[in-house]
Amino acid sequence: MFSLFPREDDFYALFCRQAGLVRQGCDQLHDMMMHFDDLENRSKRLKDIEHQADVVTHDLFERLNRSFITPFDREDIHDLASQLDDVLDGAEAIGSRMLLFKIRRTTPEAVGLTSILAQSGAQIEQAVGHLKDLKKLQPFTVEINRLENEADSLSRKVVAELFSGGHEVLEIMIWKEIYGRLENAADKCEDVANTIEGIVLKNL
Repeated sequence: MFSLFPREDDFYALFCRQAGLVRQGCDQLHDMMMHFDDLENRSKRLKDIEHQADVVTHDLFERLNRSFITPFDREDIHDLASQLDDVLDGAEAIGSRMLLFKIRRTTPEAVGLTSILAQSGAQIEQAVGHLKDLKKLQPFTVEINRLENEADSLSRKVVAELFSGGHEVLEIMIWKEIYGRLENAADKCEDVANTIEGIVLKNL
């Protein structure tokens, strides 16, 4: 039944579902990079997770458009849903390119970056799970920011190594894009943390 006053739990439940899918997608990408086998099916599973998250994001936006009362600012709800979606879109794009570019082997640095992304996904899931208790959110957002700094440092180091003279031009082009997308996905996780920090500041 249509209602201007939906239960706040409806928003929180959708956010938790979305964040859970973000964590699953980041884990799936890390598994893909770490084991580097059956890439076609692994990429398909990641795409399926991304599609499920798109449905949840759409449900969140529809609920937001129908609701007169929301648990926190409408703009923050929209931004948080969009940014969670961006993290998973980024992870899925990396997975699809591993298949599209016909990459034959992974690298320790790529595994390290997807490990950071998987850890960030876990922190995001926990943070979103605590949205009802804003006083407990800071440890998660601080850790997400720390992980982003770690990804940034590793990405700079490995891109510099790509141009050390020991790689073929095509290899440089492919891995520069992959590493750049991995760093960007970590940046998207930080965007989520920053939005959550803004919600805390506005509502405490």
